[in-house]
Amino acid sequence: MQDKKINRHNGFTLIELMIVIAIIGILTAIAFPSYQNYLKQSRRADAKGALMGLANAMERHFTETNSYEKAAVSNANTGKPRIYSTTSPIDGDIAYYDLGITTATQTTYTIRATPISSSAQKDDGFLELKHTDSKGRWDQDNSGSLSSSETGWD
Repeated sequence: MQDKKINRHNGFTLIELMIVIAIIGILTAIAFPSYQNYLKQSRRADAKGALMGLANAMERHFTETNSYEKAAVSNANTGKPRIYSTTSPIDGDIAYYDLGITTATQTTYTIRATPISSSAQKDDGFLELKHTDSKGRWDQDNSGSLSSSETGWD
């Protein structure tokens, strides 16, 4: 009898490769939305920090002028701040929030971080901080207004 050599090639079959691709697809489908949500939360946290920085700048302005007025561009009472960055993040290339002074009187102010409509944060709702707040408020449902029950950013 003559021995026949059987050539065996080591490797993956097409079925095995398709199973691996399917598993990677499923993992990606689960992980990607979580990652996107994490990025939104991170950008929102950065905007909160920028609002706190603007609040500190408003307090410095008050110390210098004895008023919260005229802290916006062109010495206006409302609009983009001239005493602090106008966007968040304050040091990044891509802006996700516009910072602004909503109201300013001699003794009070309200500042707001509004998501930029062309950014990934566009449906996230605005953040607002008043002169008396230690924590601001967040328009979680993106309705354009704050309900009386909303207290705090978290």
